[in-house]
Amino acid sequence: MSDHKNPELENKNNEQFSEQDQKDLLAKYDPDARTKQYKGILNWVVFIGLIAFSVFQIYASITQSIPRQTLLSIHLGFALSLVFLLFPASKKKIGHNKLAWYDGVLALVSIWVGAYYPLNEDRIVNTIGSISPMDFWTGLIAILLVLEATRRAVGLPIMIIAMSFIGYAYFGPYMPGFLRHRGQDLESIVNTLFISSEGIFGTPLYVSATFIFLFLLFGAFLVKTGIGQYFNDLAVAFAGKAVGGPAKVAIFSSAMQGTISGSSVANVVTSGSFTIPMMKRLGYRKEFAGGVEAAASTGGQLMPPIMGAAAFLMVEFIGGVTYWEIAKAAAIPAVLYFAGIWIITHFEAKRIGLTGLPDSEIPKKSVVLKKIYLLTPIFAVIFLLLDGNSIIRAALYSIVITILVSMIRKDTRINIRKFFDGLADGARTALSVAVATACAGIIVGVVTRTGLGLKLANGIVELSGGILLLTLFFTMFAAIILGMGSPTTANYVITATIAAPALILLDVPPLAAHLFVFYFGIVADITPPVALAAFAASGVSGGEPIRTGVNAAKLAIGAFIIPYMFVLSPQLLLIDTNVFEISISVVTALAGMTAIGAAVIGYWYRPVHPIERILALAAGIMLVYPEGITDILGAALFVGLLVLQFVWKRKDKDKLQTASA
Repeated sequence: MSDHKNPELENKNNEQFSEQDQKDLLAKYDPDARTKQYKGILNWVVFIGLIAFSVFQIYASITQSIPRQTLLSIHLGFALSLVFLLFPASKKKIGHNKLAWYDGVLALVSIWVGAYYPLNEDRIVNTIGSISPMDFWTGLIAILLVLEATRRAVGLPIMIIAMSFIGYAYFGPYMPGFLRHRGQDLESIVNTLFISSEGIFGTPLYVSATFIFLFLLFGAFLVKTGIGQYFNDLAVAFAGKAVGGPAKVAIFSSAMQGTISGSSVANVVTSGSFTIPMMKRLGYRKEFAGGVEAAASTGGQLMPPIMGAAAFLMVEFIGGVTYWEIAKAAAIPAVLYFAGIWIITHFEAKRIGLTGLPDSEIPKKSVVLKKIYLLTPIFAVIFLLLDGNSIIRAALYSIVITILVSMIRKDTRINIRKFFDGLADGARTALSVAVATACAGIIVGVVTRTGLGLKLANGIVELSGGILLLTLFFTMFAAIILGMGSPTTANYVITATIAAPALILLDVPPLAAHLFVFYFGIVADITPPVALAAFAASGVSGGEPIRTGVNAAKLAIGAFIIPYMFVLSPQLLLIDTNVFEISISVVTALAGMTAIGAAVIGYWYRPVHPIERILALAAGIMLVYPEGITDILGAALFVGLLVLQFVWKRKDKDKLQTASA
């Protein structure tokens, strides 16, 4: 493959990546950024609408007095109307400042759809099970609006999946084999998806209207304090001098930003515009630099405490577990994931002889630490959840703490303008999540009413012959395919509904099953051929997109191994274990990731022979898998390879000295 450039997106001097470049790149790869840019009255209408959305959500969260279905209906009405005002019908109209007449009509109809249930709540509740002609037509319009809004704000893949599921519900009698069911007429489908609490107004939208919205608002206020840039400064101060420093800066800063942002692509562009040029300047190849940023930014959504907001959905989908239990369970796998990327970049830097950043480019730690208070809100979230507060209360308190903490210094202070901008930005970010979760609710509604989830689970298990490893393999592919092009929240809903039940049928603990499909749904962002995060990174680096995706997948190899490990041995998720077992598991797993990194790069303390690479990979897999016999065998092989590396390195050094003499 020729190393041709990406001329459309290559920045001009490879060192500067302007704010406009970021916007252009986001618009290309992230549907959430493809919004119109209004001026004058329309701009104020949208701005006030976004603020009203945030104010309503805050009021609903504080009082918790609004009935569930009414809350979800108003939440959806706000989201749909604002999506049609902000997101154009086609890419050609991105950035235009005119409102198309049909978008105005769709926005008004969306307001009607959002108000319909609150205005008719008593009648609908008293006539449960039946549906009037007005209910039917309003519900049908609502479904179509959700599908179109999802296409605009999220993308085609999830809309097509949802339409396929509606088709499955209608054409059930004509489905082949085990997929056949008695089918539903259009009235029943509308009743399920709009009137009941199993479809659009189901669990996904409920989580969006409660937990997710508040944490997105929390993230918006964090941005207003300048915490994104602070993450970069902190990473440079503490990792910049290390071997291959800029790559480690990218890993460190992207891990912190990614857990809050909830978008792989947005994280790549914002963080990568700073880290990728720095990596290239030091000597990393374009595709490798882009791969590092894509892998790290994607992994941010696997990192507690926020995990791209998917952890809040897991609480509802799994049942019987708390948010804190999910965050704790995800901690060790996330650390191993980032340790794997760190190790691979270290070996690559050693292989090609890269050093750290010069002193002139590294801020003084004393200066950086003066703003350490900016991390207080993040630690506050962890403390509040650990202290037993509800997710909603923890989010609300954290927003207040963010605003108070920002007042400490003038350059971080959230003034009145920043406050209202934060309200608007939080609501703007929530739009795509709201319509995506509403669309995912369509999928969940069909699965629930038709029993498709159990049928697919039985089909996967039957295809694998009931063998757990084969079931995991098929489920992995299903999760990656379903996750392509979908945002984190919708991605998880789809994979949890369709793929996770197959694992639970084979007695995999529900938490392990859900984290398994979540991991592989997320890594779809860096798995070619549809690797949106990697493609966005190639736009910043100027590298070839597919090669960037391959490098990202190689760097994120831990994400393809660790989920198998925690399903086969749930100690990694802190399930039925103790401190001693956890310590042994972490130490051996880190040693395993070191061996895997050496196998991937072909370098340890010196170049690694092909046979050594195979042995290192085997040792790594055995060490990552937390079982006594595999740990012993893996450790023996690991030590043997380490000794060989030192012996051969010493021989190489002696030969060099002899030759120079």
